[in-house]
Amino acid sequence: MNNSNLTYSQAYTALQNIVNKIEKGDIEIDELSTEIKNAMQLFEICQAKLTSTELDIQEIMNQIQDLKR
Repeated sequence: MNNSNLTYSQAYTALQNIVNKIEKGDIEIDELSTEIKNAMQLFEICQAKLTSTELDIQEIMNQIQDLKR
């Protein structure tokens, strides 16, 4: 799975799909390890995008505060 250019929504949806398959037992034991690794990569992508967005928002809020002074 090439995850390098996924948007947050794409990564989150793919992660949800993997979790749903695991919860339903729809993954063969031979695929489980690969799917868990894919899920971890997708989780890391989501986490990085959320962190980046949070930092961007903090920077914008700081700029707004500076303008009010």
